[in-house]
Amino acid sequence: MPEKTAAVGRKVPDFSLPSTSGGAWKLSEASGRKLVIYFYPKDDTSGCTREGIDFRDLHPEFRKAGAEILGVSPDTLASHAKFKAKHGFTFDLLADVDKRACGVFDVIREKSMYGRKYLGVERSTFLVDAKGVLRREWRKVKVPGHAAEVLDAVREL
Repeated sequence: MPEKTAAVGRKVPDFSLPSTSGGAWKLSEASGRKLVIYFYPKDDTSGCTREGIDFRDLHPEFRKAGAEILGVSPDTLASHAKFKAKHGFTFDLLADVDKRACGVFDVIREKSMYGRKYLGVERSTFLVDAKGVLRREWRKVKVPGHAAEVLDAVREL
């Protein structure tokens, strides 16, 4: 039986999500390209905006290194479209409303805000090689300097 969750050194299970470029984005259709898939909690919040802007600003360098960037959160496609337009993101955002891809990458964690515990997306980034194998993962991401660190890893791949 194939694995249902991603693990470093193994092929990532296929998944498909609605994309801001229109239609569905499917992992199996991205073979031959390196992928940076970053999961973030919520559109247009301060940390998520900063992270998106950092990836946007380095996007030409990621492209030169042969990598595609994808941002994923449980927000709706409409919310993603506004967020992308507002900040001029040059890469697609994928809407994971039912948290299927979040499950594949195991990014749903217990969080706490003002003493209240809830389940939410842990800021995480994954680097997938051109053959669909997960090569690196960053969990509990701190935004400052993160996009540059991921770019360095893409260049080493």
